[in-house]
Amino acid sequence: MKPLIVLLIVSLMGLSFTEKKGYDVGDTATDFKLKNTNGKMVSLADYPNAKGFIIIFDCNTCPVSKAYNSRIIALSKKYTPQNFPVILINPNSPELAKGESFDAMVKHAKEKKYDFPYLYDETQETVRQFGATNTPHVFVLNKTSNGMMVAYIGAIDDNTRNAAKAKNHFVEDAVNSLLAGKEITVTKTKAVGCSVKIKNI
Repeated sequence: MKPLIVLLIVSLMGLSFTEKKGYDVGDTATDFKLKNTNGKMVSLADYPNAKGFIIIFDCNTCPVSKAYNSRIIALSKKYTPQNFPVILINPNSPELAKGESFDAMVKHAKEKKYDFPYLYDETQETVRQFGATNTPHVFVLNKTSNGMMVAYIGAIDDNTRNAAKAKNHFVEDAVNSLLAGKEITVTKTKAVGCSVKIKNI
């Protein structure tokens, strides 16, 4: 019995070390299909000319998210014409986070005049897939011959309160590097914001 017990413990330890939650830099992202605030379904495959994506897990009510609304809009205006579109995804369960329902998302998108997708992760499968923990939490994807590779994960910049005082613009630097065919200097930073509210975990 003892050898069997040892083998079982070793196997369980192996599982704990190999289990991975979400993407890391260098991983290939799997496509998703989620409902936009205009009622249409959106996936990465809908952008055949995209060189990559700026995927941002965001929400309606988080104070940090609100502080970044204008910066997210600016990212879209700057990079969508360069085939690096912004896609927002709301990862929160409306049952756990008041003000995060699909109807509230529609209202929020209209108020902010979003001209990019704001998607509803109803099953929360996509947030689990990516491993986003905060709002906002950014994943920059780069189109390669092997698919959409995760090139950067983390914060938009280094100042949650004031865009004008940000010294490091992580997402812009990452996308600019990719567009120029250069290596990204900073590939991972800590996402700062409200925790994602995931149901049944």
